[in-house]
Amino acid sequence: MTLGLEHFLILSSVLFAIGLYGALSRRSAVVILMSIEVMLGAVSIAMVAFSRYVVPALLTGQVFTIFIIVVAAAEATVGLAIIIAIYRRRETIDVTKIDLMKW
Repeated sequence: MTLGLEHFLILSSVLFAIGLYGALSRRSAVVILMSIEVMLGAVSIAMVAFSRYVVPALLTGQVFTIFIIVVAAAEATVGLAIIIAIYRRRETIDVTKIDLMKW
């Protein structure tokens, strides 16, 4: 059995759905950031799969994946810095209890 484009797209869809569920249903800011990372990983898988099976001569999917990895690393860095700053001031990372309008 060979793996085709459909297999990678199904994997990407399942990972994206898991990440979306985690981002929408959890209250911890760290778990929400991890769920966003899972969704970005799913998009990366889809990009590389399309690049491999649809237009194999071009490396556009791999180039976009490198950009996605860079954006994910920057997002994780800035997001964790913001979460640490909020935790130091509020002593919680529960997103339902964080209201930045109140000090």
